[in-house]
Amino acid sequence: MLLKVSYRSPLNDFQRSEGRELVPTSWNSNLVQMLPNLNLEECASRCSQSLDCRAFNYETRPTVSCKHLPWVADRRNAEVKRNVNCDLYEKKVYVRQCIVGKGEDYRGKVFTTKSGLTCQQWWSKFPHDHWWTPTASNGLELNYCRNPDGDNIGPWCYTTDPERRYESCNIPQCKDEVCITCNGEDYRGQVDHTATGKECQRWDQQHPHQHIYQPEKYPDKSLDDNYCRNPDASPVPWCYTTDPLVERENCNISKCPEVPVEKRQRSSFTTNCFRGRGEDYRGKVNETLSGIPCQRWNAQFPHEHPFHPNIYECKGLEENYCRNPDGSEAPWCFTSAPEMRTALCLQIKRCEDDIEAEDCYQENGKNYRGIVHKTRKGVTCQRWNVNTPHRTKINPLTHPEANLTENYCRNPDGDQHGPWCYTTDPKTEFDYCAIKQCAGQKVSLTEQIGNECGQRDDRPQRILRIVNGIPGNSPWTVSLRDRKGNHFCGGSLVYSRWVISTKQCFSSCPSLLVLCETMVLNVRQMPDLSVMVVAVCLQKDYGGPLACRNSDCWVLEGVIIPMRRCGHPGQPNIFIRVSVYVDWIKKVMEMA
Repeated sequence: MLLKVSYRSPLNDFQRSEGRELVPTSWNSNLVQMLPNLNLEECASRCSQSLDCRAFNYETRPTVSCKHLPWVADRRNAEVKRNVNCDLYEKKVYVRQCIVGKGEDYRGKVFTTKSGLTCQQWWSKFPHDHWWTPTASNGLELNYCRNPDGDNIGPWCYTTDPERRYESCNIPQCKDEVCITCNGEDYRGQVDHTATGKECQRWDQQHPHQHIYQPEKYPDKSLDDNYCRNPDASPVPWCYTTDPLVERENCNISKCPEVPVEKRQRSSFTTNCFRGRGEDYRGKVNETLSGIPCQRWNAQFPHEHPFHPNIYECKGLEENYCRNPDGSEAPWCFTSAPEMRTALCLQIKRCEDDIEAEDCYQENGKNYRGIVHKTRKGVTCQRWNVNTPHRTKINPLTHPEANLTENYCRNPDGDQHGPWCYTTDPKTEFDYCAIKQCAGQKVSLTEQIGNECGQRDDRPQRILRIVNGIPGNSPWTVSLRDRKGNHFCGGSLVYSRWVISTKQCFSSCPSLLVLCETMVLNVRQMPDLSVMVVAVCLQKDYGGPLACRNSDCWVLEGVIIPMRRCGHPGQPNIFIRVSVYVDWIKKVMEMA
C-alpha cells in the first residue's frame, strides 16, 4: 500500500510581496544576514527556524541571493521599495492584524486593551506584579498584546491602570476581520485554514495537490500565499489543503451583514446589452439564439446543476434569464431541451461603450499598424513581449519585422482571418481582434489543413444509429467519452492526435478520454440547403462530422452544433462550416 507523505512548505509562514525589497536604513544595514546559494524553500526554512529572522529578501538577479532581516516593514528600521528582481517574504505573525485560533503566535504591535487602556511593559513589575519573563521565544517584547498562557480570550496584557490588572486586547479573528459578500469572489482577507482546521496549500505551489490556479495565470484573482480565495465562482472561498488525502475544502469566513437589495444594485448592471463577459447582465432574454427556452435556475430538470439562486445570491439567477454566474465568455443558460445542456445567449449584443473605436485592415491585415488591443469578445490582449498568462511563441524576437509593440492586434503570421493577439484570459490562448476588413476587400480561404486525402472503405454495419442512416463507415470519426467510458459527444480526427468537436460538449466534462471507433456508426446523404448545411442528428452526436466527397477524397465540411432539437421533423440541425476556421485550426495546432 502506497501513502502520500505529508509535506508542509516553510513558505506557508510568510506573506509574499512580489517585486518588492525591504531596504534597511543606513545605520542598521549591517544587521542583514547574507546566505548565498540557497533555493527559495531553503531560504524560508532557515528564516522560519531563526528567532532573529522576521523577513527575507529573495533576489534572482544578477545572482540568486537570500537576505535574512530582523524586522518587517515599519519605516523606522526598513521600508519597502520596488525591485523587479526581488520578492519580499515577511513572517505572517508579524504583519497580519488578526489572529487564528487563540492567537498564541500573535506578534503584532497592538498595545492597548479593548477599553483603551495602555499595556504595561512585560519586563516591568509595576503597577502589577507577575511571573512572566520575556525571552526570545515567547514574544513578550515591550508592551505588545500577547497570549503566553493560551487564554481563550486571545491576546491580552497587564494594564498601566492600578485598578485593572489585565484585559483582553480584542484583536479580531482572521475569519471575522474581513467579511464576505455574495459568494466571496472579492474576498482578500488572511484566513489560511479551512473550516475543519486544515492548513491551506500555497497557490504558487503544486504539492501536495496539482492545480490550474497559478497566481501568474490568474492575476486578477489575488491568489496570495495560501490564503482562502474563490477563483472559480464556488459558493464560498476555499483552498487546496496541505493534507495529501484532502484536495480542497471550504473556509469558514463570516458573512457581511445583509445589505438591502436596492443598495446592492450597481450602476454597472446592464439590461439591453452586456459588457466584458456579461457577469453584470440583468436583462430578460430567456432563450437561446435558436429559440429554445432556458431552464429555470431554481429547477434541476432536465439538467442538474450547482447554481442554486439562494447560494449564488448576487448573480441575478431569477426566473430563466440568461446570466453568467461562473465567468464564462458571455451570458448563457441551461436549456429546456434534455439533449442540450447549455448554450450561450449570443443574441444579446455587446454594449457600444465596450467596443473599441472603428478600425479596418487591408487584405489579410499583415500590414495593420493600428492600436486596437481587444479581441472580438472584448478580452484585453496580452503584451507580445511577455509570457504571462501565455507563452508567446510569436514575439518581437521571432518576428522583428511585424511591429509587435505593446499589446496591439497584429497579424505576424499572415493569418487569413486578419489581426489577432494572445489574450489575457488564461483559458483562451489567442483570438482574433474586433477589427473589420476594409470595404471592398476579399480574402480567399484555404480549403484543407494538410495534403493527405480522407479515405474510407464501404463495409456493412449492424447497429442503426443516425436517423434514417444506412450502414457505412467513417474512420475519421471519434467518440468522446468520460472517465467511466460513457459516450457523450462525437468528433473528427483531423491530424495525428488532433480532434475537432463543438465547444458545448465540454461545458461540464473537463475529464475525458478520446476513443476512435468506427463500428457504434451509420451514414446518410443529405442536401445542401442554401447557405446553411443541414442534417438530421441523434442525441449525443454533437461535435460529429459532416464529410463530403470531392473526387477521390473525403473532406470534413462541417461540425454539428447543438443549436436546435435534433431528430424532430422540420428542424434539421446546423453544421459549422469548417473551411472558415482552417487558419484558426492550423494556428491552434502550431501553438500547442
